Amino acid sequence: MAAKTGDIVIKKYANRRLYNTGTSTYVTLEDLAEMVKRNEDFTVQDAKTGEDITHSVLTQIIFELENKDGQNMLPIPFLRQLIAYYGDQMQVVLPTFLEQSMSAFAKEQERMREQLTAAFGKTPMDMMNVSAPIKLVEEQVRRNTEMLQHAMRMFTPFPLNKTAGAAEPNETPAPEKPAKDTGLDELKEQIAAMQRKLDSLDK
Repeated sequence: MAAKTGDIVIKKYANRRLYNTGTSTYVTLEDLAEMVKRNEDFTVQDAKTGEDITHSVLTQIIFELENKDGQNMLPIPFLRQLIAYYGDQMQVVLPTFLEQSMSAFAKEQERMREQLTAAFGKTPMDMMNVSAPIKLVEEQVRRNTEMLQHAMRMFTPFPLNKTAGAAEPNETPAPEKPAKDTGLDELKEQIAAMQRKLDSLDK
């Protein structure tokens, strides 16, 4: 998935140091993470070759954050499934699906924040009433599932709810032909051959 090109260019040197050309200062991965949170768009380039390495640096930021205590956001089953999709046919569909899912989640996050604050920011009794935020998440998951099914229909020649070789509703199914029992036919042929041999001996 191609990274968006921003106005800020970060140069990465061979010694792994990062240089913000906009502020003329060296920065860290933590600084870049804060820039992302402030919605500051930037591009990371290899200082020697000029190659766009934004994707690998953002991935490295996620790796660093995931290794901090109490900040794990990616469940192990999700990571296993994600790894399994590399090299799979679904790899074509998955990036767009994940991007659109996160975009839809981001649009709902303010409403979720308000309801979560209302649920967890009061008395213990008020904290019990968390059904509204949970329903928002469940509804988002349902929408994402529908979106994935729609994307799959675009990449598959047949609808997902049909089995291969199923007849269309307006088609008349062909009459089934009785299966030929080859074992029984062979037995009949052997009996007939023995009968012919017996008949020849009697003559």
